Amino acid sequence: MKYYFAPLEGITGYIFRCTYNKYFGGIDAYYTPFVTTRDGGIMKNKEKRDIQPSNNPGLNIVPQIMTKNPKEFIQAAKHMEDMGYQEVNLNLGCPSGTVVPKGKGSGLLKNPDELRLLLDGIYSECPISISIKSRIGFYSADEFPDILDIYNDYPVKRLILHLRTREEFYSGDIHSEAYEYAYAHTDIPLVYNGDLLSIEDVKSVENKYPDTEGVMIGRGYLMRPGFAGNERLLGNYTDINRVFDFAEELCLRYEEVLFGEKSVLFKMKELWGHLKESIPDGDEFFKKIKKTKHLDEYKEIISLTQNSSYKP
Repeated sequence: MKYYFAPLEGITGYIFRCTYNKYFGGIDAYYTPFVTTRDGGIMKNKEKRDIQPSNNPGLNIVPQIMTKNPKEFIQAAKHMEDMGYQEVNLNLGCPSGTVVPKGKGSGLLKNPDELRLLLDGIYSECPISISIKSRIGFYSADEFPDILDIYNDYPVKRLILHLRTREEFYSGDIHSEAYEYAYAHTDIPLVYNGDLLSIEDVKSVENKYPDTEGVMIGRGYLMRPGFAGNERLLGNYTDINRVFDFAEELCLRYEEVLFGEKSVLFKMKELWGHLKESIPDGDEFFKKIKKTKHLDEYKEIISLTQNSSYKP
């Protein structure tokens, strides 16, 4: 079983990845938040910095691309090949209201003809392997068999299935029946993604689908860092001091590169919105964090909480 860290826009950038890996490890590959494209390839310098190998030392990184334009995809993939990458990931899962109307991300799932045009273009010309991260439908999970039939016509390196539709965004129960269907109807290596929040959830997938290549975890790794994939920490979400040390170093690294304390504070509040699940009385602790307006105030709360509650 492989353990992949899901791309989470605005959170899992290279600073987060490197710091997470230092304190928790156990990740077979980190998939990056998607890069946008243009005719010349990758659009934003910030995105180029995020995938630069020198900014990701010792990590196995898979860059993700979101576009509906085959030419732009190929140009971006060639840039990534020049950086040393041998795999790129196509985003067919983003449900954002700013993305879907442009026919990108999960927006392509409601246009099978356009989806085939994109896949025809990229799989015929891309110099490196292409994996796909996809939702199971746009409006309904009933769309999935037809979507899978399309994927089966291409040499997909691996298929990462987020087991919700676009219309469900990130809420509601996942459609495990769609994964069962894929497990029986494709030879593409499969990765299970969706609501993996405990070691019990991961073991259940492994037991039900022993030939599954791996699992992709996002929120679960934010809520309980290191809970799966690392034998040192396996199932042990109670190493609270490690969580605080991780957050402390991450804050310091953000201070080095972000402009202004408000930007850093926003990042840390966003992170603790998830990390609170890993500590006792996390909701009460997070209420204090949310009220802070300055970094010094934030750091004082962190220090007092850790020293008074969790230091041996």
